[in-house]
Amino acid sequence: MISKIISPENVSIVLFFIGVYGVTARRNIFKTIMGLSIMQAALILFFLSMHAENAISAPIGIGLDATQIADPVPQALMITAIVVGISTTAVSLTMFVTLYHKYGTTNWNKVKKKRGEMD
Repeated sequence: MISKIISPENVSIVLFFIGVYGVTARRNIFKTIMGLSIMQAALILFFLSMHAENAISAPIGIGLDATQIADPVPQALMITAIVVGISTTAVSLTMFVTLYHKYGTTNWNKVKKKRGEMD
């Protein structure tokens, strides 16, 4: 019973909404970037855990039964998504550090006020 409740799909959904909360409820730029990273990790977990079975083996080796191996395409796509996500997070954090040094705050609204975009 408990294994049906705590499944990778359910954990990824909870993580995704934690990321949504971090993006929408906080005005801190750093917390927004981390919320987006949490959302990305949740999506990767969700896609990798969909249709996961215990009897499936890795698609490496000779003489494997084609019905008993995992499809390598989703795994390759998720590795690409991880690399792109890490790169995006690194660029975002670099921009955040530059923004912090220029305006001296981590609050989105205060940065907008200092730039003259808010009333």
